Amino acid sequence: MQARGPLMIEHRLIERMIGVIKNAIEQIASAGKVDPAFVDTAVDFVRTYADRTHHGKEEDILFRKLDKKDLSADDRKIMNELIEEHVFGRNTTKALVEANTRYRNGDASALADIATKLKTLVEFYPRHIEKEDKVFFPASRAYLTAEEEQAMLDEFREFDRKMIHEKYKTVVEALGG
Repeated sequence: MQARGPLMIEHRLIERMIGVIKNAIEQIASAGKVDPAFVDTAVDFVRTYADRTHHGKEEDILFRKLDKKDLSADDRKIMNELIEEHVFGRNTTKALVEANTRYRNGDASALADIATKLKTLVEFYPRHIEKEDKVFFPASRAYLTAEEEQAMLDEFREFDRKMIHEKYKTVVEALGG
C-alpha cells in the first residue's frame, strides 16, 4: 500500500461526517435551534479524528519527511498551503466551540455563529481534501522510495496506536485526575 492510502481512507470518513454536519445546518435553519451536544460531537470528531489523527499524520510524518526532500517550488508551495489550511480548520473549530459555549449559556445570537462556522467547515473540507487527493498526494509520490513509503505506513500505524491513549489521558487530566 502507498503511504497516501490510509490518508485517503481517512478522507472518506471525514467526508461522511461533513455530510452529517451539512444535514445539521439544514435542521438548524428549519428549527431555529441546535443541540449543543451535537456541536460537541462534531467538534470532537474534527479535533480528534480530522485534525489530531489525520492532519497529525500528514504534518508530523508525511510533511516532515517531504520537508527534507528537494521539492519543486510548486509542490513546496502546496504543502505550505495545506499546513495553513490545517491552521484555518483549527481556528474555525475553536470559534465554533466558543459560539457553542455562548449558545449553551443562553446567548441566542450565537446560533448564527454556530451555523456559520459549521458551514465554513462544510465548504472547507471538500476543497482541502480534493487538493490533497488529486494534487499533492500524487505529486509527493515522486519524492519517496518504496522503502520510505513502507516506513511511513509503519509510522502511521504507531501514530494511530498511541492516539486513543493520548485522547483519554487528556480527558482524565481535564477532569482533574
